[in-house]
Amino acid sequence: MKVVIIGGSGLIGKKLAAALQRAGHEVIAASPSSGVNTVTGEGLAKVLTGAEVVVDVTNSPSFEDEAVMNFFKSSTENLLAAELAAGVRHHVALSVVGSERVPESGYFRAKVVQESIIKGSKVPYTIVRATQFFEFLSSIAHVSTQGQTVRVSSAQLQPMAADDVAQALAKVATEAPLNETCEVAGPQSFRLDDLLRRTLQASHDPREVVQDDDALYFGTRLNDESLTPGASARIGMTSLESWLAQNAT
Repeated sequence: MKVVIIGGSGLIGKKLAAALQRAGHEVIAASPSSGVNTVTGEGLAKVLTGAEVVVDVTNSPSFEDEAVMNFFKSSTENLLAAELAAGVRHHVALSVVGSERVPESGYFRAKVVQESIIKGSKVPYTIVRATQFFEFLSSIAHVSTQGQTVRVSSAQLQPMAADDVAQALAKVATEAPLNETCEVAGPQSFRLDDLLRRTLQASHDPREVVQDDDALYFGTRLNDESLTPGASARIGMTSLESWLAQNAT
């Protein structure tokens, strides 16, 4: 099949492109650097010509409430309109487990709006909601740092490797549209503070991780149900221990 990956130059996009190419598919990795801009619509009609599947793994360049909402709304509307005109048979979108359970977060509100636009479109779709990526744990620690202290919630998460996210997306992209949402998650559940503690210790980072259940995560407080997947989630293979070993510095 011809598969167009929107956001193809990013972390997930590159891994997804490699997975699909290994399976023998024609893959086009589209991004602003390749002349495709979903916010303005630039380049969409040309890149979607002949495409059977589109996988949207884009992310907003800004997490500020208004900016992130405008990004996901404009980008998704433009992309789906172009897909409809091009006769695309399957729209696959990467989203986040638990988005509707944390409405205080502007980022998660925007993801819910993105999903709503997809569900209201005439393009057959599958929304793949993933848990937090191991690769972004260092960024969470960074924004939660005050001096040499990292303050984060003790809420439960079930994080996963970006490689497993890409594999799940590749599988979904080559199957028939579900016209519904599925979830993917890692094989282990952790409390966020313990997760960051282990991650920092593995990289010999001297910062101290302190449990603070009032600490905000993308602008919202968390509880144990906020970002945990349901019982039917597809489970990735990569454990935290193996990911840390593979990414040891």
